[in-house]
Amino acid sequence: MTHPNILFIMTDQQRWDAMSCAGDWVNTPNLDRIAAEGVRFSYCITTTPICIPARVTLATGHYPHNNNVWDNIRYAMPEDVKTWMRAIRDLGYRTSMFGKTHLHPHTGDLREREHLINAYGLDDVDEIGGPRASAAVMSHMTKMWEDKGLLDSYREDFRERFANKPHVARPSVLPLEDYADVYVGQRAKEWLEAYDADEPWFCWMSFGGPHEPWDAPEPYASMYDPEAMPAPVPRPEEDIPRPKGWLDRMMERWTPNFDPGDEGAMRANYAGNVTLIDDQIGEVLAAIEARGEMDNTVIGFTSDHGEMNGDWRLIYKMNFLDGSLRVPLLVRTPETAANGGGKVVDAPAENCDLGPTLLELAGGTVDYAQFAKSLVPAMENGGTHREAAISEYRGEFMVTDGKWKAAVNTDGQVYLLFDLEDDPRETRNLAGLSEYAAQSDEMRLRLLERVSETQFQSGVEWRPPV
Repeated sequence: MTHPNILFIMTDQQRWDAMSCAGDWVNTPNLDRIAAEGVRFSYCITTTPICIPARVTLATGHYPHNNNVWDNIRYAMPEDVKTWMRAIRDLGYRTSMFGKTHLHPHTGDLREREHLINAYGLDDVDEIGGPRASAAVMSHMTKMWEDKGLLDSYREDFRERFANKPHVARPSVLPLEDYADVYVGQRAKEWLEAYDADEPWFCWMSFGGPHEPWDAPEPYASMYDPEAMPAPVPRPEEDIPRPKGWLDRMMERWTPNFDPGDEGAMRANYAGNVTLIDDQIGEVLAAIEARGEMDNTVIGFTSDHGEMNGDWRLIYKMNFLDGSLRVPLLVRTPETAANGGGKVVDAPAENCDLGPTLLELAGGTVDYAQFAKSLVPAMENGGTHREAAISEYRGEFMVTDGKWKAAVNTDGQVYLLFDLEDDPRETRNLAGLSEYAAQSDEMRLRLLERVSETQFQSGVEWRPPV
């Protein structure tokens, strides 16, 4: 059997609509090409809307209620953990990773913990922290910044932003060629250009952007007109008595003070960062083509969670609204490219589903208990992938079938309920309305059955987040 090469592309904090094949405000010709030659899953949900838990679930197929990783806690995946990356390596692949994993604490010197990434299934490693962590941790990249005299100015810019207006949008103090997302793209490109082993290759290119701060460098910082950006989803002005949850706490404590034009400026800078990443993806695709290997390469793309970017007057993630919850999901294979790609599957999917998908396309199968589900059948027949998708955060849970969405608080009470067919922008919360009590109960039962089923199968004692 001939194993295809595999390019796994991941971004951090990219909304589902921040691609021109899914929205109309960001230019992403290379992601569009992957979608046109493959399959786009239009309704993909992150299993948890925050970095570490989402990445651990993506790597292992275990939900937070299986592994008790509910938040950005100090956590390292065990060295003996079973991952789909290790399974791909066991098939005879040479594996690599360039960029952010966040599968262990981003403290100290990441270069001293490459053995962890090796243990997870990745042979050749150049790991970086995310935009926040890079102000503190050392890596090959930040050592380069230090040698060039750039690290202190990056740290000072970081401190000033978060001490004053954390959502300020202004260009990075780093030159374009030294910006983190350029670093990731170029390291992956160089590895592929130099690759001369006999084994098929697996390359994970994991960008730290477009995660905040909003600091895309020029010329990308000025690429988009803030006034042309789509308006944020307004926060509903409701007075319906209903249960409260984490989103209510966020709105009470962490609603930014937006000045006029702030949301448009954020979105324009964010769009610039996405296009920067897309350009780096284009360079890597060109390197694969120069090797003559595009006809034998599988490409998967997703993100760990989204970014509110002003929706409901919020920034960041950590909630079950679409801006935070929905992410891109693309899969391109030599077969889809040859047989007319461009298929769109609207059925719910979870971003962790990409792992077993890439493993199956590599010729392997998952041989350990986990809950991610290969997308290959849906890619082939276009049918329903999942009847519903779930997400969880801080002991709260969400379920959606693409028509309805419901979220329960830590007491199991439904505090968010949206009719997505009539209200796709989520501007009217129906939780607490008597006329929707039956729908609320139905979604709650659906969620409890799914969580109970996966918890029973996992054999891990559930513990609520501390």
